[in-house]
Amino acid sequence: MKFYPNERIGIFIDGANLYNAARALGFDIDYKRLLEVFGSEGRLIRAFYYTALLDDQEYSPIRPLVDWLDYNGYTMVTKPTKEFTDSYGRRKIKGNMDIELAVDVIDMANKLDHVVIFSGDGDFRRLVEAVQRKGVRVSIVSTVRSQPPMAADELRRQADVFIELQDLAPHISREVRHREARYHHDDTGDEEPIDGNVADEMHDEAELDDAEDYDDPDDGPMPATNEG
Repeated sequence: MKFYPNERIGIFIDGANLYNAARALGFDIDYKRLLEVFGSEGRLIRAFYYTALLDDQEYSPIRPLVDWLDYNGYTMVTKPTKEFTDSYGRRKIKGNMDIELAVDVIDMANKLDHVVIFSGDGDFRRLVEAVQRKGVRVSIVSTVRSQPPMAADELRRQADVFIELQDLAPHISREVRHREARYHHDDTGDEEPIDGNVADEMHDEAELDDAEDYDDPDDGPMPATNEG
């Protein structure tokens, strides 16, 4: 990674995009380690995490992760998903956080020297250009080693630095032992959950994909549309 000493760093994480990129590469993010890695590169001013939430469900699988991040150094930006019915009468759910992320980057630009965006979405190319005009360096964290690649070519070209997520994985991935040791046997032979980092436990849970619209959860993923 290319950071200058004492740079003021801001991290902006598109939660669904990062989750899908890491999953495509076969590893889980340890968000505590992620903060430590970038905090060691300069002066970490703020770390934002963006995700949409299903607010009509009694329990959301992503909620424990959101709560853990909120208590452990991240600024959480969430909003309810948008629900609509397409022309075929199918229930669709959409949650896109691009606007929220872009607004925060622009708002924080004069307080930062280096913006790090965890997303490969090509829609952010213009945002990166606008921030660079303010004298701020921009790094993009995503991957071109997945199939298909998660990072848009135009975004990579615009960025000052492109950080390949797979190269970063050894420094921010969750250790496999956390996944394997979720339960232990007590004296009676019954299995009991091991206490641990809530975020670690939640990485295997499904997170809403900003890039796609979904039918009713029972029907599985559907192709993206431009509706809504």
